[in-house]
Amino acid sequence: MCFGKYSIGIGDRFGRQGKAQLAALMKAAKRGVGITPVWNKSNREHTIIGTQPADVRKEADAAVQAAGWKGPYCVDADHIGLGNVDKFIDASDFFTLDVADFVGKSATAAEIDSFVDKYRDLLGSHTIAGIAEPVQIDESRMRAIAAKYLLAVRQAGEIFRHVEAVKGPGMFVTEVSMDETDSPQTPVELLVILAAIADEGIPAETIAPKFSGRFNKGVDYVGDVSRFAAEFEQDLAVIRFAVEQFPLPHTLKLSVHSGSDKFSIYGPIARAIRKFDAGLHLKTAGTTWLEELIGLAACGGEGLAIAREVYTTALGRMDELCGPYATVIDIDKKKLPTPAEVGKWDGDRFAAALRHDASCPHYNPNLRQLLHVGYKVAAEMGDRFLSALERFEPTIAENVATNLYDRHILPVFVGSKA
Repeated sequence: MCFGKYSIGIGDRFGRQGKAQLAALMKAAKRGVGITPVWNKSNREHTIIGTQPADVRKEADAAVQAAGWKGPYCVDADHIGLGNVDKFIDASDFFTLDVADFVGKSATAAEIDSFVDKYRDLLGSHTIAGIAEPVQIDESRMRAIAAKYLLAVRQAGEIFRHVEAVKGPGMFVTEVSMDETDSPQTPVELLVILAAIADEGIPAETIAPKFSGRFNKGVDYVGDVSRFAAEFEQDLAVIRFAVEQFPLPHTLKLSVHSGSDKFSIYGPIARAIRKFDAGLHLKTAGTTWLEELIGLAACGGEGLAIAREVYTTALGRMDELCGPYATVIDIDKKKLPTPAEVGKWDGDRFAAALRHDASCPHYNPNLRQLLHVGYKVAAEMGDRFLSALERFEPTIAENVATNLYDRHILPVFVGSKA
């Protein structure tokens, strides 16, 4: 498939903003930067909202036709495993293989022995361009890494072959997700993981490692930016080395999950992909619905009433809504405004609290995170919410396109061409 050097995860909870997102990508294309849109929606989101993977395909196809998009595009079966992949196969041509549940569960001793024997050339010292110190791998270290990750990669291989048996070779993009683990992968770990992926015959075009720091939903990166920058460059260096050593696609690139709104690390990412002439996949879909809510509030009237109601209800159901996202949100309940306080806000004040602008004194990252996971409340409103999206479409679409281009595409992808 024609996937492209740069790609971005788009889409939205309610399947309404594809055309606006494509407008942002078409603006980038006019600047000479081609970015492949990848509509993604996880099984969890489908379950909460009551949609099906086929709905995402319909949205993507309709948006492409309406916008006159001429480039490639994909629909991602986001974070799937053997237990739920079948429902995504027909509608998807990008598969994010999530094997987090298998990380840390050891393969058999015989499997580890066989892997270590096959890849003994990895033992010793390796000079990898872009990493200051030689990368050292001894047998005990290699065995420990294989014990932690080999079974997970084997599971990814099973999922891949299951999809390939239906879709056919070369008919879909494969991403291997390793980001939901307990600690960031070191360069040595990533190198061994890539060897295992090659050994499984997975033609991975993107890999999502875990980085240090927190990638909370909808808010900025929390952590040591300089440490992240060093890790990101090391990962790019390891990928470049690995594709020369193993049968992996030369187009293999890093994928940054929960990548929306991580403004403080966009500069280091842009500089790194420019330095290494590397590709990038950035997942940003989740915050599109927040731009819808901002647009509704800014329009006042019924739009503001809906925004207030979503917040008040979400606050009352906080534990329920936050539960599935507990590891990727960090909300200080004491800093959440009361419903009475929010009831006094006009549309601009509500929008200012929700919009991710750290320079604005009204911006509230706690409110933003709660509303990020509160889309179930809007889904339960049914036609009332969807009708409001249609009624206030011009304002919402402008918010969506501006947010995606100005705050995400421009600093990451267009900036990488500076």
